Amino acid sequence: MKSPRLQQVRPEVFLSQAGIGGAIIEVPRKLQQFQPEVFLSQAGIGREIVEVPKNKKIFSQGEVGEAVFYIQKGRAKLSVLSREGKEATISLFGPGDFVGEDCIAGVRSTRMASATAMTACTVLRIERKEMMRVIHEEHFFSDIFVVYLLARNTRIQADLVDQLFNSSEKRLARALLLLANFGKEGKPETVIPKVSQEILAEMIGTTRSRVSFFMNRFRKLGFIEYNGTLRIHSSLLNVVLHD
Repeated sequence: MKSPRLQQVRPEVFLSQAGIGGAIIEVPRKLQQFQPEVFLSQAGIGREIVEVPKNKKIFSQGEVGEAVFYIQKGRAKLSVLSREGKEATISLFGPGDFVGEDCIAGVRSTRMASATAMTACTVLRIERKEMMRVIHEEHFFSDIFVVYLLARNTRIQADLVDQLFNSSEKRLARALLLLANFGKEGKPETVIPKVSQEILAEMIGTTRSRVSFFMNRFRKLGFIEYNGTLRIHSSLLNVVLHD
């Protein structure tokens, strides 16, 4: 019989089992490193990945807000419908954006607007309770979310100033640049999904005919390419910056 000292040591066994002087310890969940990018990319407790077809509602105006939605792929719009049946587009969203986060502001808040998929979308549906838990317990995620909300608030203020003081031509140019992510971190999307002139008109507060006029003008000046798909060139910034 071989002496214990002469038996071959197997490192994978030594490191995987409890023994003399060693014990297997379960690391509490709170001590595990939280990764926001993983949380927002995978389904889990209180989280579900949902495929939303083009032109289908993500949530509807008037319903009780029970979840926050994080857009992984695709584009969506936020719109409001008046009592008279007139619809107005408030904003457009893309990958990396949260939609419906206002539901965490109250106990049972009612949706003030509808979110609709403009293209086929993949969204992460996060239940309100789970969103509240993560915000309270995971400070890293909370910091990221607060920065996002502040950026959204700044965008809303800029939109209001743009609506009050700029011409419809400048408002259209700014809307197109925002759609192409100019001014954001990362490489701008010079080619953006097709957006109807009606939606652009609703966003900037003008008529479809005015949007058509300016789109043709931008194309002739070489600021955009508009033939089935929409390609935005950085030279369009000249319209926004020109006084």
